[in-house]
Amino acid sequence: MQNFIKKMTDWILDKEEAMAKSCAIPMEEIDAQLHQVLKQKAKLQESYEDSMASLNDIESKLEKIKNIELLRCQKK
Repeated sequence: MQNFIKKMTDWILDKEEAMAKSCAIPMEEIDAQLHQVLKQKAKLQESYEDSMASLNDIESKLEKIKNIELLRCQKK
């Protein structure tokens, strides 16, 4: 399904590019689309950074647990 959506998006953008070459698409429409894409990109970046922070925290805690266990097992 994701591949289909990508192909459709590419097709639409190709058509819009052809329209732009013949000055048949208003600049306001392009600006609005660009604004939406940048807004979605920023939202995705924020979500990515939150997820990475959570995973880094989990990784750090697991490394701490691993080190504690290594030290404990080495003493035995």
